[in-house]
Amino acid sequence: MTDVIVEDRDDGVRVVRFNRPERLNALTPEMVSTITRHLNDAVSHRAVLLTGNGRGFCAGVDIAGADERQRGRSNADGMAMQERFGRMILAVAQAPCPVVSAVNGPAAGAGLALSLAGDIRLAGRSARFLIGAPRIGLSAGECGISYFLPRLIGAGRAAEWMLTNRTVSAAEALELGLVTTVVDDDESGAVTEDTLARIVALSPFGQKMTKQVYRRNIDAPSLDAALDVENRTQILANSTVDAAEARAAFLEKRPPVYIGK
Repeated sequence: MTDVIVEDRDDGVRVVRFNRPERLNALTPEMVSTITRHLNDAVSHRAVLLTGNGRGFCAGVDIAGADERQRGRSNADGMAMQERFGRMILAVAQAPCPVVSAVNGPAAGAGLALSLAGDIRLAGRSARFLIGAPRIGLSAGECGISYFLPRLIGAGRAAEWMLTNRTVSAAEALELGLVTTVVDDDESGAVTEDTLARIVALSPFGQKMTKQVYRRNIDAPSLDAALDVENRTQILANSTVDAAEARAAFLEKRPPVYIGK
């Protein structure tokens, strides 16, 4: 059985589905490499969907047999594994197209980080979010969690969550702004497809520039710097064939037909 199922759809969406439902899609090193590879080469896709099969999104690192694996392992080996997981998170965050995380059941540890690294998070009511690592004696900072959480929910709330290691329900995640939508689990597929359809209906290059703008400007040192990034992306987008097509379609009151140029 394939632990990560990848589907490239006709609408330009790449679906990356975690497929170890018997382990709540807990991550193995091989899965990490596969996820990283398929995010890194999603250069011509309109969007990526991250989701999990079965009752969970992703329960984080599979710690079954961890003591055996760590026996005789050096600190250098441990650092190499940490960096391997970090490259996976970078691949999600730096994917040129929008990344949507559809979360059901647990999203814990590195699984939580995978959802945070995406651009849009949608949750079924069964979703629950947990940092997890403090439970096994580790820091709450892993896979970019300490970077993403303060930017998404604020420094104070992030600190409280990281220091208490409590579980956050789908309802609370919506209240915190961690997710944008919460629906019944049996409706999550339709809501996810509607979100993806809205994304792919827009210019591919324009969407790429939009992602660059908000990813860079969340840490912009000044308004001037943010405006510089915006001005650059607008000039670049305006020079594309798709921008001309969008203007013509608007004037002619018809849907645009984008070619990605």
